Order: sequence, then structure tokens, then C-alpha cells
Amino acid sequence: MKTKLCLIIGLLFIQFAAYAQTSATVSTKMSKLIDEQFNFAASQYKLLAKRTPPDRMPKTYYSKTDSLETSDTKWWTSGFFPGSLLYIYEYTHDQQLLEEAERRLNILEKEKHFTGHHDLGFMMFCSFGNAYRLTGNPSYKLTIDTAAASLATRYRPNAKIIQSWGSSANWQCPVIIDNMMNLELLYWVSDKGGEARFKEIAIQHSNSTIKNHFRPDYSSYHVVDYDINTGKVLKKPTAQGAADSSAWSRGQSWGLYGYTMMYRFTKDSTYLNQARHIASFILDSPNLPKDGIPYWDFDAPGIPNALRDASSAAIISSALLELGQYTFGKEKRRYVSTAEKMLRKLASADYRARTGENGGFILKHSVGSIPHKSEVDVPLTYADYYFLEALLRYKKWYL
Repeated sequence: MKTKLCLIIGLLFIQFAAYAQTSATVSTKMSKLIDEQFNFAASQYKLLAKRTPPDRMPKTYYSKTDSLETSDTKWWTSGFFPGSLLYIYEYTHDQQLLEEAERRLNILEKEKHFTGHHDLGFMMFCSFGNAYRLTGNPSYKLTIDTAAASLATRYRPNAKIIQSWGSSANWQCPVIIDNMMNLELLYWVSDKGGEARFKEIAIQHSNSTIKNHFRPDYSSYHVVDYDINTGKVLKKPTAQGAADSSAWSRGQSWGLYGYTMMYRFTKDSTYLNQARHIASFILDSPNLPKDGIPYWDFDAPGIPNALRDASSAAIISSALLELGQYTFGKEKRRYVSTAEKMLRKLASADYRARTGENGGFILKHSVGSIPHKSEVDVPLTYADYYFLEALLRYKKWYL
């Protein structure tokens, strides 16, 4: 009996030693990979800054014509460029990148009053939120507070949601799954001394989205149209997915990220469980490629020859790393190892640009909207932003 016990203990020790050695090897490789990505990103974003007019924000790049597409500051992606500059500065401490971020913040600041759509979180928190976190500049917090008040004007109490887009011939009060991402702005401001109603709006919107946006398998519709007076659901169409009934990949990533974030703020297990269910839908899907980079829609026609979407993978990897902070054992390891696999693939030559190419963007092969034939198989600012965020999260939490 004693001999058998010693044998068991010896085997456990060997397994533990092997696991520790493997973990150390993984940590060393990931540390090197992260360092390489940020050094590369610094050189690319200096190039991108030079190519972008001082009163515009980069949007995408078309390699066939070597043309950079830019946007004004009202476009929903306008906060990602300064946000990415700040992430790169956070890692590299390159003062030139901070100065460039500050110049871009100066042209974006006026949008704190914008109420034309729901994307104030993307625009103002990914930018000014990171700027305030890194610098403590009180003027940045005032901008964030004002932006939250502007976003709150889109709350529709009868439906208990934040209206995403304006009314049109297609819908009365559309809400898209992307809107979960903008709730961080509201909740953060409430927690930092702002109006308590902002967090209540975020909670109401989250609860309505759980109720109306998700199918029994925890995949998400893209758009839910509400009757603005009664709150009744009118229809559940798509704008960017393959079909009304399909699981548009970036929509699934927004949902995963959004409910993980809401659990961070509230510690309400409803949100944690929702995030876990969405993660299971994504990771258990027979249509998720082995390398973890999703097709642009989980039900896209032409699989396995459909286009992949690097932006979805970047968002999912960042969300999984945070979800790993709230889970344990095999579940935690699955989330972290999957995120690591995605990041390694995104950092490979298959998805990451070469120095001086891709217009200055980091990642290739993202998909904006195939139904609109817009931004198809191109770099996108938010793909870069969430890729950088995921790398920083891995370094902070798992190295």
C-alpha cells in the first residue's frame, strides 16, 4: 500500500513538473510574441499617422490602389485610432505615440455632445477612457462624463433599451447587439461619481438584450426592432449578417465581450452565465475553424471557403481573456488557451502585415459588411484595437 502511494505521488510530481515546464515555455514564447507585436505596431502606427490628414481618422486601406480611407470624427470607429496609439504607448512608453494620440483626441473631443447614434462608447471611451486611465488628466474625465450624458439621451424607457440608429422605412426603433459595448461608458461614469441613472440604463439595456436578442442556442440576432411606445418587439432582422437567422460573427463577439464587461461592473451572475453560454456557442460551433479565426458569419454561404474576419477573432480573444478572470479550472484554461491560439494566429504572417505595408495597419483580413459590399477583406481600426488590448490583457493577467 505504501509502495503504491509513493508511486502515485511520484507520478503526480512528474505531471506537475511537466506542466510547470510547459507553462514556463508558453509564457516565454508569449512574452516574446507580445513584445514583437508592440514594437511592430509602434512603427506601423507612426506610418499610419503620417498618412492620415490631421483633421481625419483612419478607417481602412485598399492595397490594390494603395489608398487609405479615412473618416470624420462622427464616424463610429473614430475612437479606435487614438485608443490604439494609447495602448501602444502604454507598452512601449514611446512619447511620440502619446503626442500623436493627444493630437487626435483634440479633434475628437467635440463629439462628446454627439447624439446621432449609439456609438459614443466606441468613440469616446476607447479613446478618452484610455487617455484618462494612463494620464489622469481631469479634462479627459469631463469629456467622458459629458459623452455618457449624450449617450443617455438615446434611452427609450418604454422599451428599456438604448436606441442604436434612427428610425427609417426599415425599422422604428432598432437596437443592434453592438450596443452592448457602449454600456461600459455609462457604467464607468456612474461608478466614478456620475449620475446613478446611467448604470441603471446599462442594466436595463442588458436585461432587455438577454430577453430579446438571443436564440435558444445563445447565438444572437443582429438587430431587434422595437415599438418605441410599447416596447413590443416588431422584428429581428440583420444588417450585416448572412441572413436574419444567421449568427453574424462580430455580433457574437460583441455579445461575449459586452456581458463579460457587465459582470465586471455588477458581479451579477446572470451576466457571467450569459457570457459563458455565448462562449460555448462560439467555441463549440462546428463552423469555427481549428485556428480560431471565425468566418465572417457562422452560417456564411460557401464555408469552408468563406472569408474569415480577423476583427471578430481579436474581440473574442480579448473577451475570453477577461472571462478567464472570472472562471476556474478547465473552463478558465479553455478560455485562455483558445485566446492564446487566436492571438498566435493573428500574429502570424497569415493575418499580420509586414513592416511598412497594409497602409500602416497591423492586421489584415477583416470584414466590415458583406451585404453592403463595404470593407471586405481589409484592415480595420477596431481589429487592431482589440488585438492590442488582448495582448496587453494577456501580459497583465497571464504572464
